[in-house]
Amino acid sequence: MAPESPLAHLADTPATPDQTAPQGITHPPYAFIALAALAGAVLIVALLGGTIARGTQFDFDHAIMLALRTSGDLSTPIGPSWLQSAMIDITALGGGTVLTLIVILTVGFLLTCRHYLTAALVLGGTISGSLAISLGKQLVGRDRPALVDHLVEVASASFPSGHAGNSAIIYFTIALMVMQIVPRAAARRYIFGAALALVGLIGFSRVYLGVHWPSDVLAGWSAGALWALAWWALGSWLRLRRHA
Repeated sequence: MAPESPLAHLADTPATPDQTAPQGITHPPYAFIALAALAGAVLIVALLGGTIARGTQFDFDHAIMLALRTSGDLSTPIGPSWLQSAMIDITALGGGTVLTLIVILTVGFLLTCRHYLTAALVLGGTISGSLAISLGKQLVGRDRPALVDHLVEVASASFPSGHAGNSAIIYFTIALMVMQIVPRAAARRYIFGAALALVGLIGFSRVYLGVHWPSDVLAGWSAGALWALAWWALGSWLRLRRHA
C-alpha cells in the first residue's frame, strides 16, 4: 500500500482553531504597550521636524550621517569594503518586491495551515500600512539628504523612510500575528527578536547608504511599529473575545 502523501494528510487535517488564543496567552503584554508609547513619542518629534521645519534638519541628522563617512571623503562610507555590499543587500530586504513576496508567501502558508484569521490580519495590516506610508511621503514631501553621496538609486520623497516604515509594518505585523498562534514562549521571543533585528538593520542601512536622514528612519520605524501594534491589538481582541 502506497504511503499517504503530505498533501493528502494536510487536506484531511482539521482546521486550526486560530480564532482563539493559545493556552497561556490571556492577558495583553504590557511590554508591547510601553513600546507603543515610546514609538508614538518618537513619531511626534519626527513628524513635527519634517512638517514644520521643511528642510531644517536636526543636529543629530548631520552628526550621524557625517560619522558614517570617511573624514575628508563624503563619498566613502566607514568600515571595510564588504560592509557597503552587505548594506546594499540588507536594504533590499525592505524594498517593495521583497516585502510583497514575503507577504504573499506568509499568507499562502497561513492559508494552507488553515489559519484564516491570522492570514486576514496579516493581509489587512500590511496593505493598509503600506498605503499609509505612501500617503505620508506625499503629504510631507521632504527632499533626500544632499549632505553625502547616495550609494544606491532613489526616486521618492525622503520622509518617512519607506524601507524603514514598510519593513516595520510588514515584519512586525507578521511577527505579532504569528506570535498569537504560537504556544511556546521561547518561540514567540525568537520570532519577535528576529523581526526586531531585521527591521533595525534595514533602517540603519538606509542611513549608512546616505539616502535617508536618521529622523526619516525614526519616523518610519515609529509609524510601522504603531501600525503593527494596532493590528496586534485587533487580533488579540478578536481571539480573546472568542476565547471568553
